[in-house]
Amino acid sequence: MNYHPLQDQLRRPIHDLRISVTDRCNFRCSYCMPKEIFGDDYAFLPSGELLTFEEISRLAGLFVSLGVSKIRLTGGEPLMRRHLPELVTKISAIRGVEDMGLTTNGVLLGGQAAPLYAAGLRRLNVSLDALEPGLFGRMNGRGFRPGMILDAIDQAAAAGFEVKVNMVVQRGVNESEILPMAAYFKKRKITLRFIEFMDVGNDNGWSYDKVVTKQEILRQLQSVYTLEALEQNYSGEVAQRYGYLGSPAQIGFITSVSESFCSTCSRARLSSDGKLYTCLFASKGFDLRAMLRGGAGDEELLAAIKQVWEQRSDRYSDERTEETRRSKAKIGMSYIGG
Repeated sequence: MNYHPLQDQLRRPIHDLRISVTDRCNFRCSYCMPKEIFGDDYAFLPSGELLTFEEISRLAGLFVSLGVSKIRLTGGEPLMRRHLPELVTKISAIRGVEDMGLTTNGVLLGGQAAPLYAAGLRRLNVSLDALEPGLFGRMNGRGFRPGMILDAIDQAAAAGFEVKVNMVVQRGVNESEILPMAAYFKKRKITLRFIEFMDVGNDNGWSYDKVVTKQEILRQLQSVYTLEALEQNYSGEVAQRYGYLGSPAQIGFITSVSESFCSTCSRARLSSDGKLYTCLFASKGFDLRAMLRGGAGDEELLAAIKQVWEQRSDRYSDERTEETRRSKAKIGMSYIGG
């Protein structure tokens, strides 16, 4: 099964695979799973509809044979999936996986960091949008306080994980937290990444007016710190990275709204029920689970994945307007993963 790396219609190779392991989450962040929609009676996927760890690892191996070398586990909140270290062990054993990470809100991290590290995981992205307890509690929709997450971050870093913190910035909500967050994580030499508020899904009340752009955030930071732009670590890297003068700490910006990076996007996404998506803003996916459970062989699955990627022409952020934002149906972030 030796294939040349795939390229889509815009000659973008496949390089990254994001795997959602569950659509459930213990947060109700307004920009992802607003509690007005995802209430206590919301019907999440039954366990029988989720891909098994064997199915996930089989598909991951096929994607790797087609050019994927970076894999990220997402959700929902992936640490809500039971026995997750077993999946990490399986994926770690796949020859050709050069990098594996996991994105989490950190609430369950303290009790799972050690077994995840032992299973082979080395990189964590922890979502944290504010340090002020009342604000953070309102933003996560469940009243969780930042202290337990900050403790888990410290424990994970001490255990050897490379930790990055993701902050979604929304105008009128948490832009006052930009400098406190920067100061806190600079002191701890942990990379903080500022994410522009995106119109993922159709339920998060997004508008251009709520977007705090990279340039606005950068101006705030430069009022206090001297920063220098850093070169990309690899082609297709999403975050624009900056270093603090005189410190090894870094910050990053994910600029899907103000400075689109569609032209270098190399990410495929696999939902927790086995659908392949070629864009974060996609409206439909290709059902690989049906093929798996219908008895398809590896060659059939490879052919299907190749066909989907080779037909890919997604460039939503390049084309985003108020009209497309309103009229285009998009899959929810909690289902597809960020």
